[in-house]
Amino acid sequence: MSTDTSDPEEMSLDELRQEIEDIDHEIVELIARRTYVADTVAQVKEKRNLPTTDESQEARVMDRAGENAEQFDVDVNLVKAIFRLLIELNKAEQRQSR
Repeated sequence: MSTDTSDPEEMSLDELRQEIEDIDHEIVELIARRTYVADTVAQVKEKRNLPTTDESQEARVMDRAGENAEQFDVDVNLVKAIFRLLIELNKAEQRQSR
């Protein structure tokens, strides 16, 4: 594959790939922020002797995820699957820390 950057199509492709790389970085940063806040929630739950799982809160998160997906015209099932994974990972971390 040629990497001749003088070709406008290749430059455009490189720029698009850089944009994806930047977005991927932002996604990971947001996951890290979300995880940090979720860990803080877990600490508050532990101090207050609250259960790890809050099904009504999980339902609200999933509803919001679906609404946000629709707002941005992204596949609702995909977004909900990602959020389900995030929730399950947070719950697993909360159980391990107790």
